[in-house]
Amino acid sequence: MTATAGAPLQQLVLKIHSRCDLACDHCYVYEHADQSWKGRPTFISEETLGKVARRFADYAEEEKLPSVSVILHGGEPLLVGPARMRDICAELVRIITPVTALDLRIHTNGVQLNTRYLEVFREFDVKVSISLDGDRAANDRHRRDRRGRSSHERVLRAIGLLRRPEYRHLYSGLLCTVDVANDPVAVHDALASLHPPRIDYLLPHSTWDSPPNRPADSPTAYADWLLRIFDRWDEQGRTVGVRTFESVLSTLRGGPPLTEAMGLAPSDLAVVETDGTFEQADSLKTAYDGAPSTGYDVFRHTFAEFARHPGVRARQLGLAGVSATCRRCPVIESCGGGLYAHRYSTGHGFANPSVFCGDLRAFVDGVAERVTDHSLSPAVHDRDELCYAQEELVRHLIPVVAARHSGEPGWDEVWRAFLDLDADPSTAPYVDEILTHPYLHTTLKNSLHGRLTGPAPLACAVVVAAVNARADLELGWHQPTAELHLPTLGTLTLSDPGPVTVSVKAGELRVRTHRGDEYGPGETSGGWRRLRTVAVADGTRLLLDDADPLRDCYPVPVAPPLGADELDMFAKRLGIAYELMEESGRVRQAGVNAPRLTTVTPLAAGTGVRLGAHGLGALGVAVDFEPEDLVRELPRAGRLARLSALRETADLNVPGTRAGRLLDEASRELGDAGYWAGEADRRAAALERAGRALDQLAARPDGELTETGRVLAAELRGELVSARRSSADPAGRRG
Repeated sequence: MTATAGAPLQQLVLKIHSRCDLACDHCYVYEHADQSWKGRPTFISEETLGKVARRFADYAEEEKLPSVSVILHGGEPLLVGPARMRDICAELVRIITPVTALDLRIHTNGVQLNTRYLEVFREFDVKVSISLDGDRAANDRHRRDRRGRSSHERVLRAIGLLRRPEYRHLYSGLLCTVDVANDPVAVHDALASLHPPRIDYLLPHSTWDSPPNRPADSPTAYADWLLRIFDRWDEQGRTVGVRTFESVLSTLRGGPPLTEAMGLAPSDLAVVETDGTFEQADSLKTAYDGAPSTGYDVFRHTFAEFARHPGVRARQLGLAGVSATCRRCPVIESCGGGLYAHRYSTGHGFANPSVFCGDLRAFVDGVAERVTDHSLSPAVHDRDELCYAQEELVRHLIPVVAARHSGEPGWDEVWRAFLDLDADPSTAPYVDEILTHPYLHTTLKNSLHGRLTGPAPLACAVVVAAVNARADLELGWHQPTAELHLPTLGTLTLSDPGPVTVSVKAGELRVRTHRGDEYGPGETSGGWRRLRTVAVADGTRLLLDDADPLRDCYPVPVAPPLGADELDMFAKRLGIAYELMEESGRVRQAGVNAPRLTTVTPLAAGTGVRLGAHGLGALGVAVDFEPEDLVRELPRAGRLARLSALRETADLNVPGTRAGRLLDEASRELGDAGYWAGEADRRAAALERAGRALDQLAARPDGELTETGRVLAAELRGELVSARRSSADPAGRRG
């Protein structure tokens, strides 16, 4: 049992200076309803800092948090000075890192940023994000200093320093407040030219009492502005991350939101001011004087107590926490009711849609329509086409990931090595082969979304292609763990993490560490553990992958690497299961939904058969599975895997519409009907639910399903008719 019942707090915005060197007229701290900054200390004291750090470390330990994030904020946090900044970072690292991993960040206007600060940030790996509203004309509309002077050149100078090779890894991104009076394409081009890892476009803080400025003849001016940038971003190949766009794309496809401003994810944020008082999100300062106040402080209260505050809980209610209007809206999963502060009105509090409601609906709908391909995908008819489409998806992800991490240590070398192997006709087939490995798909998605921070996993995949092709290669990178895993081959255990150089010559692999140790994987090498394969009755050789660090992508725990006897038993059970499948014909009867497995990962005992967040071809199976259970489950798992792969490689419906959920429901129920083939009542109930979903789907508006989706719906309808006929026919029932 954890210390709190709501979502744990994993982000702390720590105010280290309460004044600013700019006078931005849209600033929520100084220019809106709440003016509590006037009564606070200018900078945080050593006593307050130490108390905050200890309280947060204690909370992380109680909640068993694997990592926490601390964002240094203000006012303008750089006004504390480089020496004081170093003391603050050192104290946070000293107290928190013995308990959990610390992600330390700072948000600044950049005016004061110089190499003295950057050396501090490099010492403590502090990621830096900077506010900039576009080109000079756009930025100077709001972001001037107290003498009315432009801040633009000073901020560009700061970003130039941050882009130097020695500091580039600290560059987190740019934050831009939307002003529809600015040219959106000019704003985006100006920001993208600075090569940030990510851009955040933020709607100006407004409420129903103080609505945003908008042209009288443009009820969706903010949506129109953002969609023009979306078109430009898409046209340029999406080479820079844009959090708002990526969040909507994620939620439209059923993924998580990526920003507090949109989506239904519970808030995990705490704010501590320079005097040690706990506050809710800063954006609430726009609502009314005292809106973010909690009455708590770090001297008398813990983070666990703060987490139970009604105001904090109100931002963790998900769908239950939005207005009735929002709950009825078809884009609520993407919009989330908008930023909590933007819902405020006198008399109704926060029980309203966002003041940007029309814009958010138009923006989500606009993105959904833009990213929908209504044409017919051949992958819906042919499993080979589906496998090819999955490989092409991975091929598309690799350059996107490489561009996203360009300039970071090791990434450019890995990208060049991949291109060289892929361009050579003698080695390209081996590149194709590793691209089909399901967990490479997982690797790329994690790298794209910042869950992997180094090139090691992709570098290892490139090495595998070179080994299999017997090509010459030398590649170096920072290996974050002592286990250097080569996907599909095995794992080499090094003495410790650190820089490695890997060379391949005529298929022979050598690994040199920063200590000068050398390793050569082979059957007799003590640090080398090769992955096993097993031949099964249908002629497939299945890879038993119990070691890939990216295999932990299932909804249940994976098993640790198995011992030799355990692997033998697991392989034997798989062999028996495939023999039973050949005898029964159950998988052949699944037709286009029949699973095409390449990789099986052992899961923890008692967890059954599971699909995970990976590419086509992998399945998780409990170490103690029974062969008969796998035979029964495989057709249903194959159906789900096929549908998931189709959704990744083709558009079945306009994202966010009800049609997509009905397709999923009908397919799932038909799979359940097959699973319960021997139990008439359960089978009939599943078929009834499938029929109901397909009837509702047929009643949806034209245009919600794409051509591919219509073909799939017709296929499901045909399956339903056939299944009902066989249920009514005793001979069919026996079959």
